[in-house]
Amino acid sequence: MDKDRIAGSARDFAGKVESTIGGIAADARTQAAGQVREATGTAQNLYGQAKDAAREASDAAVSYAKDAYENSGDTFRDGSQVLAQKVQENPLGALLVAGGIGFALALLMTRPPSRSRYLR
Repeated sequence: MDKDRIAGSARDFAGKVESTIGGIAADARTQAAGQVREATGTAQNLYGQAKDAAREASDAAVSYAKDAYENSGDTFRDGSQVLAQKVQENPLGALLVAGGIGFALALLMTRPPSRSRYLR
């Protein structure tokens, strides 16, 4: 729990008490000061809650990224094994796919850059 949440809750409670005392004593100034303190405490408490939520979200993101990094080797290895198995099952199809990819890359690399009609 964030220290702003604790301090905000304390201010909120103190403001409620002060506002109530001002209402009982019919002192408008004390009642208004209590309401201001209560609002300040509520805002500080919400700020602390937001900090806690951000901290929890960042911790979850770090944990997720760490797990993904640790498991990436296994995923790559599994993918490589599946690909090798597919190539062994259908070598001609794999050769045609690889040739098509190579041909497409060659077209992209040898094509002259197009001139934009807006640059004239």
